[in-house]
Amino acid sequence: MITLEQLEGVQKITWCTGCGNFGILAALKKAIIELGVPQHEIAMVSGIGCNSKMPHYINLNAFHTLHGRSIPIATGVHVANTNLSTIVHVGDGDTLGEGLGHLIHTARRNVNIAVFIHNNGVNGLTQGQFSPSAPRGYVSKTSPPPPGAPMDPVNPVGLAITGGATFVARGFSGDQKMLVEIMTKAIRHKGFAVVDILQPCQTWNRKLTWAYFNEKTYSLQEASHDTSDRWKAIERAFENGDKIPIGVFYDVERPDLASGLSLPEKEPLKDHQTDLKKLQDIIDGMLL
Repeated sequence: MITLEQLEGVQKITWCTGCGNFGILAALKKAIIELGVPQHEIAMVSGIGCNSKMPHYINLNAFHTLHGRSIPIATGVHVANTNLSTIVHVGDGDTLGEGLGHLIHTARRNVNIAVFIHNNGVNGLTQGQFSPSAPRGYVSKTSPPPPGAPMDPVNPVGLAITGGATFVARGFSGDQKMLVEIMTKAIRHKGFAVVDILQPCQTWNRKLTWAYFNEKTYSLQEASHDTSDRWKAIERAFENGDKIPIGVFYDVERPDLASGLSLPEKEPLKDHQTDLKKLQDIIDGMLL
């Protein structure tokens, strides 16, 4: 079994005091231990942002990639070695902006990876511009009053469900018990799992605070939500009242991408040796 000591990262954590990322990192470590698989069977991919420093702060095999491009790279990791549990850590500015198309198409393909979106409504690493998930009217350096942010936010939970993801949830970095449970389920799920994680940015976002989320969030599971009903899940995802639902919205089984590909049967693709003569014969046959 993996221990907390084995997961300790070698680099000093540089997040601001009170950042919601600390809770997400703590929950991730607990979820990894709960999985009960060896460290070498887990791969982590991240994009760009405060959140995407996660691979530097946990001792796992990891790939720190480009802004918005972590999900297709994780897809390649998974297809090359389907034996790995592949986890992606991205931010709202990262994957709901430049990377939004990748999120939707990966949901459509139902790739067997787990994506954790650190959602704080701002681009914290570049000092507080409003992100695609910022509420309409939000005031920041790039959305001065009036009117503040001049558009409605992206809804990652709603988009993931309608796009085809087979496990969709929302967590809160301040609710460790629920977040660990959601993360564990997402990683174990065979198919595309998306978890929108609400987290405060103490430095740049003075609206979406710890007190705000503690007051507004409520548990879907305590409200007896049916996770197999897609329409009810979509309805919950687009709730716009005074309360914010957290928990599992949608959880179903459907064939994943790898099951429909012509992958080697005896070993992972990474270990497969292509017979170049047979490949040339195929090419020559196509040219006839």
